[in-house]
Amino acid sequence: MLGSIVSFSAMAVAGRYVSSGLDTFEIMLYRSLLGVAIISSIVLLTGKRRSVATRHIGTHIIRNISHFTGQNLWFYAITMIPLAQVFALEFTGPIWAMLLAPLVLGERLTWPRTLAALVGFLGILIVTRPSPETLSPGLFAAAGAAIGFAGSAIFTRKLTRTDSTLCILFWLTLTQAIMGLVCAGFDGDIALPSAEAVPGVIVIGLAGLCAHYCLTTALGLAPASVVMPIDFTRLPVIAIVGMLLYAEPLDPWVLLGAAIIFAANYANILRETRAARAGV
Repeated sequence: MLGSIVSFSAMAVAGRYVSSGLDTFEIMLYRSLLGVAIISSIVLLTGKRRSVATRHIGTHIIRNISHFTGQNLWFYAITMIPLAQVFALEFTGPIWAMLLAPLVLGERLTWPRTLAALVGFLGILIVTRPSPETLSPGLFAAAGAAIGFAGSAIFTRKLTRTDSTLCILFWLTLTQAIMGLVCAGFDGDIALPSAEAVPGVIVIGLAGLCAHYCLTTALGLAPASVVMPIDFTRLPVIAIVGMLLYAEPLDPWVLLGAAIIFAANYANILRETRAARAGV
């Protein structure tokens, strides 16, 4: 989890650094190309070519469109609003996933889940404090990113029933590289990263893969009820990073709203865990 926290924070800083010379589609293109190279090398070196075969390419495409949209909005948001605000709104992803699960996975939307969602939205209102003066494209982008990540998580859960993690990562990087190429080249002009931006692009590519690998590994070693409180420390960490690097103020309302969002998510995790142990 420490590796995940460091990786997500590094990706945010690197994303803001390279955004002056690359748009979000170009950032996603180069990040995905690096991911394709890494995953393909792992597949070839380990001889696991058959593990990336799938019969559910349509589901992979839907999943990766959702993730591609969310990631582009996330990269846009980190250039527009304080990093702590972006991360706070990102924590609403599990709430959106709860609301989407009945539509995609056929799971029931129970009263406890509904209550957790309502409390979480209260936290969103505290973080954003919506008014004509505070609402901005960056806030909407961060909220949209959380919805995109939630959709990605839902379809990932569906794919794990039939496909391996390596398969999911392979098609993730490949399809997003194609999407990035199409979107970045739509205007006929794809900017190459400058010499100064190359290290940042590499950090984004490596940190993205490392963050998801560390988080997935942590969830395999410990239950979500143990992992999620550690994941929440991403918020104070990125708030301090934003203060030190960009002179962003420590907004107590953002921290309070994020704490409420986390409490709603964590209460739902504990309830689901206890229900699963009881065989409910």
